[in-house]
Amino acid sequence: MMMMKAFRSPARHGYAVEVSPFIPSRLACAASQNYGIAGCGTLLVLDETETGISLVRSCEWGDGLFDVAWSEANEHILVAGGGDGSLQLWDTANHNAPLRVAKEHTQEVYAVDWSQIGENLVVSGSWDFTAKVWAPDLGQSLTTFRGHEGVIYSTIWSPHIPGCFASASGDGTVRVWDVKSGACRLAIAAHKAEILSCDWCKYDQNVLVTGSVDCSVCVWDQRNVRQPVNQLLGHTYAIRRVKFSPFSQTVLASCSYDFTVRFWDYSRNQPLLETVEHHSEFVCGLDFNLHVRNQVVDCSWDETVKIYSPACLSAATHTAAP
Repeated sequence: MMMMKAFRSPARHGYAVEVSPFIPSRLACAASQNYGIAGCGTLLVLDETETGISLVRSCEWGDGLFDVAWSEANEHILVAGGGDGSLQLWDTANHNAPLRVAKEHTQEVYAVDWSQIGENLVVSGSWDFTAKVWAPDLGQSLTTFRGHEGVIYSTIWSPHIPGCFASASGDGTVRVWDVKSGACRLAIAAHKAEILSCDWCKYDQNVLVTGSVDCSVCVWDQRNVRQPVNQLLGHTYAIRRVKFSPFSQTVLASCSYDFTVRFWDYSRNQPLLETVEHHSEFVCGLDFNLHVRNQVVDCSWDETVKIYSPACLSAATHTAAP
């Protein structure tokens, strides 16, 4: 039986969850009232304990919160993206109000990510069709990236190439951008439907994964984008988030509006490793714990955040990272 710990946040529907890069037991969840359609947002900072999950901080915002990312330079700092077009910089040591609010996007900010390598930067993606890159103090944005013809749902820094990020959009493309030149380096017509999420392989700088409303997860090699390396089928509703494992080159996870989280090894003939069904609503947030091998965290519109270690990740049935 898989061990699982849960935290319940009444009347707060989870949109995104991320494990701290500094503290193995700490995670943050961006949540919204009324499924994010109306009302306020809450940033939850949580700690795993021996017996469950405890609340460390709860920060309130006047609009829904849709994504969250920890600073890679300061263990107390987070950035969140809001339904009012804002990015807020929060300090877990001082939770009354954000340190700074940046409001340049004209519609919902659905994606935020903090760079892990190179310059210390934040990227945001919005329903206004633009991505923006910011210094860590969230002063005026450094660059605005235009080119998508639909809502941007996901913006993720490359873990390999400094100043490079990918964006996934409702226009059915994933684009790779270069901050220095401000240019789009590559556009992949990845799906014939909206793409809600993308992520980079942690061991190969050319490999990306996309998750779409068409229920498919596609793995791409930037050197040949005419067709995916693999198409992973099994979800029965839109895929909300995809994440590559930090420990295994070809293992990844996806969560969906079908209430499940699925684990895959795209190098296998039968790539589906496991389907986890422990939520009663859309599963929107998903992350691997970098510090605790095989541990996964997720959050759902059923008002819960869950921490668990799927059996398939500890089984020696897939290729470990070199």
